[in-house]
Amino acid sequence: MELLRLENVNSLYGRSHILFDVYLDMNAGETAAILGRNGSGRTTTLKTIMGLITPSPGRVFLGGEEITGWMPYRVAKKGVAYVPEERRVFTTLTVRDNLEVAEKVGRKGYWTRERVLDLFQPLQKLLHRKGGHLSGGEQQMVAVARGIIQNPKLLILDEPTEGLAPAIVHDIVAMIRTIKEQGDTAILLVEQDVRTTLSVADRVYVLDNGRVVFRGTPQELDARDDIKKHHMGV
Repeated sequence: MELLRLENVNSLYGRSHILFDVYLDMNAGETAAILGRNGSGRTTTLKTIMGLITPSPGRVFLGGEEITGWMPYRVAKKGVAYVPEERRVFTTLTVRDNLEVAEKVGRKGYWTRERVLDLFQPLQKLLHRKGGHLSGGEQQMVAVARGIIQNPKLLILDEPTEGLAPAIVHDIVAMIRTIKEQGDTAILLVEQDVRTTLSVADRVYVLDNGRVVFRGTPQELDARDDIKKHHMGV
């Protein structure tokens, strides 16, 4: 069942045209990845879905309902959780409070607080620590945990492993796989680590200069050396 669709989406920052006629779709429970070099339009695509940017022109659909131009809070209420590249945990609140804020605005579902803390076990000993006193890896765990505790239909992750130590990257990827295997939440992932991304994705989009230059399975992308060389720098 189709969950998300972007039709001929064009997005601008002021007079700068960033996305050009982007088409993207994904199904419920699926994991899709957007790959490309820095500046290719990946984060702009995520912000357009979330309502932080309004396409002009273009249309965005969620669960068959058009959400083009909706404010971000309405998109969130519709079942979309966004974990931005900057993490943006509440630095003056404790880990427990960060999770409670998200839990209150989310939907009821599989991901209870107990299940989330079982998935993000390092956070169990940090519940009383303020967000501003956490390491980068710990903040990223809080950010992803805060997203999944909302029981979203769609979890959007922008560079979840950027700047993290290899051991923490391993933990974050393992958590993404667990969320994926549970099956109730679709994941839209932007990530620099191509190998890791292809290991968890069901379908892949490659952006270059704001245009989709490839769409297909990880296996199909792996066979396209031209795409990897000219549009991804691999």
